[in-house]
Amino acid sequence: MTMAVRSTSAEGTPPVMPARRLFTVDDYHAMARAGILGEDDRVELIEGEIVVMSPVGSRHAACVDILAELLIRAVDHRTAIRVQSPVRLDDSTEPEPDVTVLVRRDDAYSERLPQPEDVLLAIEVSDTTLDYDRRVKALLYARHGLRQFWLVDLGSRTIEVHRAPGPEGYGERSVHDDGDRLEVPGVEIDLEVRALFPYR
Repeated sequence: MTMAVRSTSAEGTPPVMPARRLFTVDDYHAMARAGILGEDDRVELIEGEIVVMSPVGSRHAACVDILAELLIRAVDHRTAIRVQSPVRLDDSTEPEPDVTVLVRRDDAYSERLPQPEDVLLAIEVSDTTLDYDRRVKALLYARHGLRQFWLVDLGSRTIEVHRAPGPEGYGERSVHDDGDRLEVPGVEIDLEVRALFPYR
């Protein structure tokens, strides 16, 4: 993670902020190949900065597993499901959504990572990161044209569905709870929201 430290000269002149070193996706991958970033490091590249992701708790892990299982059952041959895998949004941004529904490719994305046009749905499961996912991730996904974004709120046991992406964010937002029917563009899914929260 980059860090900037404020400094003030002895003469009391305004503080000078040191330049930040922003990374490209190629830099990021090179650090992984060199062992600077390990396979077990929970990080993602967001607009040139390497961001440390929060540890995954038991509720978060259970919700991701349930979502993946339900989606795999529901989707057809046109789509693929990935769990906590990278999506290359541009040359400086490569997040790892908790679950991604993708257009299926014959090479299973072995030749390149998924890009915005491949993503039918990105899902983030949030507990301690709820504010960050609403302010940063939702705007990031909207700016890159991801068609639909779900934010699963473990605290309120709801799913926020964001649609109509644009440069200022998603134009449509709806909140769903027990018994609601949710749809992915091009794939109709019967998803009972309460099934994602097997706890009180």
